[in-house]
Amino acid sequence: MLNTLQTFTKKNRYKIAIFALMTSASLICVLLVAARIAYSDSVRYTNLVWNLILAWIPFVLAYLAHALSWKKMLLYFVLPITAFLWLIFFPNAPYILTDLQHLVKETSSAPLWYDVIVLIWFSWTGLLLGLVSLYLMHDIVQRKFGRWFGWAFVFTVSGMSSFGVYLGRFVRFNSWDLLDDPTEIVVTILGLAIDPSLRLIAFTILFAVFYLFVYLTLYSFAHLLQEQSMQSKEIL
Repeated sequence: MLNTLQTFTKKNRYKIAIFALMTSASLICVLLVAARIAYSDSVRYTNLVWNLILAWIPFVLAYLAHALSWKKMLLYFVLPITAFLWLIFFPNAPYILTDLQHLVKETSSAPLWYDVIVLIWFSWTGLLLGLVSLYLMHDIVQRKFGRWFGWAFVFTVSGMSSFGVYLGRFVRFNSWDLLDDPTEIVVTILGLAIDPSLRLIAFTILFAVFYLFVYLTLYSFAHLLQEQSMQSKEIL
């Protein structure tokens, strides 16, 4: 039993490390808000905790999907449902970045520098939760359908999620609405597609480009470390 646990831990040490780091970052976010409440007696930014919980949903679903993808019996039955739910909730992760706009609202309940730190922690944690989940789903698609299809998936999801963030921030929809009242969502999306505003076009494109840039940077960095590791082994 102990040997099996050690083998599993060694084989999945980086996945476990990322999970532990994301958990630690989330706890720090919650503690920062709790400290702000204790200092100012104001419940401002408590909504960020709920947004962070929503950002965890695609992260957990991606981990589950990645584990299921290695089992052929579950691949064509459970995985599509998990992937569909992941796609619905994925915009919740990058959505936290838009909470930075709350800094423009003046408040004397806490120092501005503290609020900046709080929002950076939440934004960074939400961003990473989304990027890791996208990486895991990218790996699944790439293994099953090939490299080009995998990258097409990344670019498509980035565009769709940016549009989803727009719906959440400006139209005030959330992921639950798609499950609760899909008709209203579809009608709204068709209306926006037929007569898109300049804000919609600009926000979706700029946000998608930003998200892709960050993903590609971290993706390249991860593979750079792999190359260095392989070169070190060759030298040895």
